[in-house]
Amino acid sequence: MLASFATFAAMLAGDAKGGGLPQLNAADFAPQLFWLMVTFGLLWWLMAKVALPKVGGVIEDRAQRIQRDLDEANRLKIETEKALADYEASLAAARGRASGIAKEIRDKLAAEVDGERAKVDRQVASRVTDAEKRITDMKTRAMSEVGQIASDTAEAIVAELQGKPAAKNEVAGAVKAVLGR
Repeated sequence: MLASFATFAAMLAGDAKGGGLPQLNAADFAPQLFWLMVTFGLLWWLMAKVALPKVGGVIEDRAQRIQRDLDEANRLKIETEKALADYEASLAAARGRASGIAKEIRDKLAAEVDGERAKVDRQVASRVTDAEKRITDMKTRAMSEVGQIASDTAEAIVAELQGKPAAKNEVAGAVKAVLGR
């Protein structure tokens, strides 16, 4: 390999005399290699001391920002869950209060309806009692008049059959005997 490098260098040297590329001139290899190492070292040092720390800082800042965002998202999630739990508890309490109010109103209305029903029942009972009393009075009156009506009817029948009026005392006595008074 060294021999091929030497052959390559000799060939380049021959070309340099002929006006070839100056950077391929074998006589200039040593200074070119020196400046290559100096430039490479300088670039290495710039990368190690300036560029890479900045890139690392940016990466670290980004990682910290991502972590802060994740922490904030987690905190907000916990707050949201707490707010949701509070909301559901409030909703359950409101439903309980609404149910209690509805039951209270239902009981109040039922009491009012029962009161009205009792009032109507008393009125109906009073009217039924009055009607029964009137019916009893009418029945008693009718029964008391049955004897008179029967006597009048018997008199009219006897007068029709005999052609002459019957004695009121006899007809009244006969009606009383039949009625059992």
